Amino acid sequence: MFTDKVRIFLKAGDGGAGCMSFRREAHVPKGGPDGGDGGKGGDIVLEADSRVSSLIDYRFKHHFKATRGTHGKGSKMNGANGEDLVLKVPVGTIVREYNDETKETGEVIADLTHDGERIIAARGGIGGRGNTHFVTSTRRAPAFAELGVPAEECWVELEMKLMADAALVGVPSAGKSSLIARMSAAKPKIADYPFTTLVPNLGVVKADEYNYVVADVPGLIEGAHEGKGLGHEFLRHVERCAIILHVIDLTGGYEGRDPVEDYRIINNELKAYLPELAERPCIVVGNKVDAPGVEDAARRLEEEVRRDSIERAGGNEYAESPLNPKVFFTSAVTGKGVDALMKATGARVAELREAQRKAMEGQEHFDQIWQHRRDAKDKKFKVTKLSEGVFRVTGKQIERMVIQTDWENDEAVTFLQHRFKRLKLDEALEAAGACDGDEIRILECAFEFESARMREDDFEGMDI
Repeated sequence: MFTDKVRIFLKAGDGGAGCMSFRREAHVPKGGPDGGDGGKGGDIVLEADSRVSSLIDYRFKHHFKATRGTHGKGSKMNGANGEDLVLKVPVGTIVREYNDETKETGEVIADLTHDGERIIAARGGIGGRGNTHFVTSTRRAPAFAELGVPAEECWVELEMKLMADAALVGVPSAGKSSLIARMSAAKPKIADYPFTTLVPNLGVVKADEYNYVVADVPGLIEGAHEGKGLGHEFLRHVERCAIILHVIDLTGGYEGRDPVEDYRIINNELKAYLPELAERPCIVVGNKVDAPGVEDAARRLEEEVRRDSIERAGGNEYAESPLNPKVFFTSAVTGKGVDALMKATGARVAELREAQRKAMEGQEHFDQIWQHRRDAKDKKFKVTKLSEGVFRVTGKQIERMVIQTDWENDEAVTFLQHRFKRLKLDEALEAAGACDGDEIRILECAFEFESARMREDDFEGMDI
């Protein structure tokens, strides 16, 4: 079964709690703190794997959870980290944010276009720090430690787009499946009725020194970009191809269609779905040239393609552009013209690959761009006035600090207040109109606002 779009829920591993402990050994008077840190929870990683051909593994299982980190112990023994959960996806998978309540997709998290490329879709919670981290010159025996941070959890949408060098497009029964079977070792279903092909097929073509991948996309009909027929589901697989092989049935099929009109319809559908596809390098393949009585259709198709070339060249009929469509006449049954088509396609793909390589030279690349954006968003916070004397603070970093705090421990609460001060939360609250005694809410916690400054030496030198 071919599956190219799924939505899954990811829950990374929670962080383990830090330990509050003191040395209690014989002949070691007044032993200092020795609480270990909690282990980090496991991440959920999406990895592109060339051996995976579809998203079928996620069709029926939609929930995935990584293991949590263990708690720290005394004697400075840190807890073990949770194991990362690596989910394999096909090369060419786009990962997007997804809201399960509104059923809407958000921004793109990653576009995994290379074998082995990875993205952390859900980060494991960091482990809490043991009390050894909170020793200062004035506080020799801190009696608190941090709790572990709950992990990220989210819904994501996975959308697979085939990574092919060339895509065979055309109306149903144009002979695309027969052509890919002739060009490569692919074994698609072939029959003399429309929509024989229900899923895209991939084949590796070897022609002289050229090797490239060609995709056979299910037949398109007029209105495919609006969801008619099967085209709406599979037009996405044309987006990544370097060159389009537009296959035309010169006989008109059993419906007696006009080959030139078929050519115009598919061009219009590609342009309506994604305008840049209209400018994609194209080779027009007049198929079934072995059938009797197709000479007039071949001539008219050639004239139509030439008019397209002139239009792309801005009206100059003598201009040569690499974007101008070329015409080849083939027979997938007899093999006539197929070798010439394979070689021409291979040469064009090689040119495009080289041009892409040169365009990429000197460009600066950044791994985990989404990770940097996510970290930047985490540090932001917002103060909202709910009513007179009541304010709510939201922001992932601040909420994480609250979760890590043991509210039954006065020292831990005092340390949290100092962290808020370092983030300039006090200033933001005062700017929003908060006064002493007002109620400040963060998550499910509420406390009174105190604008008085703490003594810096209380936590001087402490690891914030």
